[in-house]
Amino acid sequence: MAVSTAPAANSGLYANPRPDWLAQHTEDIIDPARRIVDPHHHLWDRGGLRYLIDDLADDLASGHNVIATVYVEARSMYRASGPEALRPVGEVEFVNGSAAMAASGAYTKTKACAGIVGHANLSLGDGAKAVLEAEIAAGNGRFRGIRHSSAWDADPNVAHMYATRPKGLLLDPTFRKGFACLAPLGLSFDAWLFHPQLGEFADLAHAFPDTRICLDHCGGPVGIGSYAGRREEIFAVWKASIQEVAKCPNVVVKLGGLAMCLLGYDFHERPKPPSSEQAAAAWRPYIETCIAAFGPNRCMFESNFPPDKGQCSYQVIFNAFKRLAAQYSDTEKDALFAKTATDFYRLDLTE
Repeated sequence: MAVSTAPAANSGLYANPRPDWLAQHTEDIIDPARRIVDPHHHLWDRGGLRYLIDDLADDLASGHNVIATVYVEARSMYRASGPEALRPVGEVEFVNGSAAMAASGAYTKTKACAGIVGHANLSLGDGAKAVLEAEIAAGNGRFRGIRHSSAWDADPNVAHMYATRPKGLLLDPTFRKGFACLAPLGLSFDAWLFHPQLGEFADLAHAFPDTRICLDHCGGPVGIGSYAGRREEIFAVWKASIQEVAKCPNVVVKLGGLAMCLLGYDFHERPKPPSSEQAAAAWRPYIETCIAAFGPNRCMFESNFPPDKGQCSYQVIFNAFKRLAAQYSDTEKDALFAKTATDFYRLDLTE
């Protein structure tokens, strides 16, 4: 039996994927030749849910022209023994093996896991450097940086699995000592938080202008728990925060994560899954706000699979993104779907 180092399957922030439900709706692929680099997905085997390289390959084969992907940490396959600080190195080892499986061509033509974002506990301060160096070695040229989730909210119905995380992590001096280890090693940082924390995030980004930072999932707009039923009010607060964060030139943003339950839409509770038209209509205000604030060259569409698979299929999510990108030029579309991700994660996509 596989031993998981990650939280239980349903975190409360996203719905579990249901293949039979998703199969009720299929679509023709929009702009099928459009090159895509999917900069955010996970691999795991936990809580009875499995999403490994062959499962990813099945989604990649659904019709979109995905040329490469980036894996982002999910507390998957940590080492079961050894120093606590070094246990996340096991995740990098696991994903590097998955990348090698993909590179064999036996599963997919996509350069899956061409970049790896792992985890190191930056609250170790200066001690984080040794962990990062071990992960660079384990990544065999694929390791690009880390994510240290700082998501926190006073409402447990929002925080869910993050309820025990420390408040104000990004402002903590010891955390920032660990954060200072990233840039000298050429590593980037992925940030996962909820929108009320965007002020703290902007403070961090200003304090480390030489560190390349990616804001995940449109900055985590919340529409559940104490934020439910207040969409217009919350949107205005989130939008103002996004515009402030965009003033930090070292920050890019991932456009996605909106098919999690966190945003407050109930697609996963409906008899049939949404079409790309329905998904695009729901997500348009958030996507367009981010692109207007950051510009296409600092934005990248992401699948966030399998969490976002709880509300829509891989076909639908990228069709929705293509609908949302229809108003932009071909050069801007290339940035949104591939170039921003390729540049930020320094991917080598040459044959």
